[in-house]
Amino acid sequence: MIAAMALGMTAAATLPARALVELNVNKGNVEPLPIAITDFQGGDALGAEISGIVSADLKRSGLFAPIDKSAFIEKISNPDATPRFEDWKVINAQALVTGSVSKEADGRVRAQYRLWDTFAGQQMSGEQFFANDANTRRVAHIIADAIYERLTGEKGYFDTRVVFIDESGAKNARKKRLAIMDQDGANVRYLSNGKSIVLTPRFSPNRQEITYMSYESGQPKVYLLQIETGQRELVGDFPGMTFAPRFSPDGQKVIMSLLRDDGNSNIFAMDLRSRSTTRLTNSAAIDTSPSYSPDGSKVVFTSDRGGRAQIYVMGADGSGQTRISFGDGVYSTPVWSPRGDLIAFTKQTAGEFQIGVMRIDGSGERILSTGFQQEGPTWAPNGRVLMFFRDSAGGPKLVSVDLTGRNEQSIPTANFASDPAWSPLLE
Repeated sequence: MIAAMALGMTAAATLPARALVELNVNKGNVEPLPIAITDFQGGDALGAEISGIVSADLKRSGLFAPIDKSAFIEKISNPDATPRFEDWKVINAQALVTGSVSKEADGRVRAQYRLWDTFAGQQMSGEQFFANDANTRRVAHIIADAIYERLTGEKGYFDTRVVFIDESGAKNARKKRLAIMDQDGANVRYLSNGKSIVLTPRFSPNRQEITYMSYESGQPKVYLLQIETGQRELVGDFPGMTFAPRFSPDGQKVIMSLLRDDGNSNIFAMDLRSRSTTRLTNSAAIDTSPSYSPDGSKVVFTSDRGGRAQIYVMGADGSGQTRISFGDGVYSTPVWSPRGDLIAFTKQTAGEFQIGVMRIDGSGERILSTGFQQEGPTWAPNGRVLMFFRDSAGGPKLVSVDLTGRNEQSIPTANFASDPAWSPLLE
């Protein structure tokens, strides 16, 4: 449990009025904003740890350039006092973060931060948070989200988790475990024992539940798993093969592809309350990889009904099935952006694998990353960053890239990792 409270303060300096510093993330090429993040006072090493996590989060976004602490002129001893803004302007710190950490009498950790515009000489925001020791990393991510939102006007994505497939062992005897971690690769926890193959984990909108496939019975079956309790439930025992289950935006349905005896793969939706199943496509082709739009009114999927796999969009009831991709190559794993404006996809062409995005009508296709055997994009909850997996040096690893395609980051994992799925923001 994390509680928050706003901190107010009037800057003592009276400087000429100007607009507070901000980043326009809608521009094509955003120059990273120089920002100074001081070690949070108190709490021994904990203060430096929290400020380090905040700095790392902001740097990985590609929108911020944390300034080396060796360049700092003013040494902050009282984070509640007005900084000497001239000292920070000299090193071109356009924004400054100060903060403190302390232990309360009841054992909770109290962390607070203040965000300053150094050129305007004003405090832009400030909050304090109370959490137990187990949640101190979350506090740092929440602070980073608050700074990101204040300076960009967009929601952050740092206080999130990623569920994925942890892969270890020899390539011909790979052990695959369901795992979950913070978006930066920390706090890995295993959700399955690796005795059976697991695939395609996906988050529910309620954040505490995932759907995934398991081969423990020799046939792929779809399960629901409560992350915190470990309680597991079989969605359904479908005849034939089951592929790529995903939740509807309200968490009340699971949509998936089922392979029937006739060799055709079609898309079905199951109501999780009634367990009733509705067939949405009925083609003599392979229809797979369905993903709902954020409002639940439409579904994007792939189909080879035109001769090779392309991207199609239809109503949530299966109506109006329309092809939207017309590029060279083979398209797969389409995923609707949480913002509703873009569809991410994997594309295979000329021996290469590409991660790209297009508008929901198929226009404006842009390739963000090209490489050898990379696939499976998943969106950050703010719709600004994608994560996917790429085969390299003997196995898959996780990679993120922003919508400019210029900020690609490796996600550290102890073992090989594939099939990532990004959670909504935590609560």
